[in-house]
Amino acid sequence: MNDSPERDERHLARMQRKKAVIDERIANSPDECGLVLVLTGNGKGKSSSAFGMLARAMGHGMQCGVVQFIKGRNSTGEELFFRRFPEQVRFHVMGEGFTWETQDRQRDIAAATAAWEVSRELLRDPAIGLVVLDELNIALKHGYLDLDQVLSDLQARPPMQHVVVTGRGAKPEMIEMGDTVTEMGMLKHAFQAGIKAQKGVEL
Repeated sequence: MNDSPERDERHLARMQRKKAVIDERIANSPDECGLVLVLTGNGKGKSSSAFGMLARAMGHGMQCGVVQFIKGRNSTGEELFFRRFPEQVRFHVMGEGFTWETQDRQRDIAAATAAWEVSRELLRDPAIGLVVLDELNIALKHGYLDLDQVLSDLQARPPMQHVVVTGRGAKPEMIEMGDTVTEMGMLKHAFQAGIKAQKGVEL
């Protein structure tokens, strides 16, 4: 470990310069507004991140809504937890299982259409501060919903409402609409070693 007064001074100078840049960016940022956050990519953690933001929003006293488009056959830990707060979170599980399980495109289209109708209700309600549209990207990727209609409804939401869209394979148009877009990459996954999904980590 190379500790010296000179190194400490260089570190202080770098941090002071960095702070000045960040402070200037904050000062020049526009007023607060509702954001669209897109979480995509093949790595694990997209829904987990979305539900972390949901917990954060609840901590600030915000009213929230969740619509899950694909998941639904089995209860998840996040559903079991957030359903404990019905006065603050409207939680809708609208999927019928992963696409490789249902194997019925028309049934999946019907489920996604019903889920989008519920989503539109949340997106029209200015009292809802955060909406999580879990696995919406998958429904769009498979053509279960009209992309232009989805983007139009997102654009027309209340100005202070935040929306989190998850799912791999996000459409370029969804990425373009997103204010913050994160692509999660997979370096390694336990399932590749034959380990089943674990409660508290993936379920």
